[in-house]
Amino acid sequence: MPWTKSVCLGRNQAARTGGMIVPGSSGVGILVTAGTPATLAARRANATIPIVLVGVDDPVSLGLVDKLTQPGGNVTGLSLTSSEVIAERLELLQQLVPGLHRLAVIVRDDPGLDQKLQDIRNSAQRKGIEALMLEVTTAKAGELAFARLHVDRAEGIYVASGPLGPVKRARIIELAAESRRPVIYSFRVFAIEGGLISFAADYGDLFRRAAGYVDKILKGSHPADLPVEPPRKFRLTINRNTARLLGLTIPPAILARADEVIDQTT
Repeated sequence: MPWTKSVCLGRNQAARTGGMIVPGSSGVGILVTAGTPATLAARRANATIPIVLVGVDDPVSLGLVDKLTQPGGNVTGLSLTSSEVIAERLELLQQLVPGLHRLAVIVRDDPGLDQKLQDIRNSAQRKGIEALMLEVTTAKAGELAFARLHVDRAEGIYVASGPLGPVKRARIIELAAESRRPVIYSFRVFAIEGGLISFAADYGDLFRRAAGYVDKILKGSHPADLPVEPPRKFRLTINRNTARLLGLTIPPAILARADEVIDQTT
């Protein structure tokens, strides 16, 4: 059966239209979904229309695919799953905090959380870092987690979840600044809005690659046979305004490789 049309859904669109996405009702042949909520909504709505996911963390744990190498259903695409990117974020923190030994990892109760925590622990252990996992599910939990940093003697912070909603994101950035500790984020929007530094998948590249999946499916390939691939390109964003507020000097080696530097003095 030839697929003749593709539609891209974001988080809000999926929330509004997820229940109406049914085979044959709108002539949609392929759905391209951005992020976890949109992808889950689209998958719940149908099990036949091909779905190309973009930017989903651990689609196996979410139950979207059987295996990354052989999805086995109607979903495939580009995930955020990458042990290499976790190691790179830790390496950046080590450059910001020479001698880093204790790291606070801020997470929320996302699907696939256990695997993410294990990947972070394993990567941190290989670098001689003790990772302290702090789960933040409410605003109060966030305040308590950051209050523990001094007691736990954490020297740096890794915000592993996101991008959260605007209000929660702003509060996390505020609490991080009050902690006076270097923080690295998993999503660019944090650094744009006042976080210190982010190392994140390049979504422009993910969507360009998603077009390749769409092309293959339009030409007859089945999602079940197209492996889910990890991100290949990443963007390092540094907020020098925040660094100055923290009294922190960004090492020249990090600045030299930055894709984006936010600096109101330039």
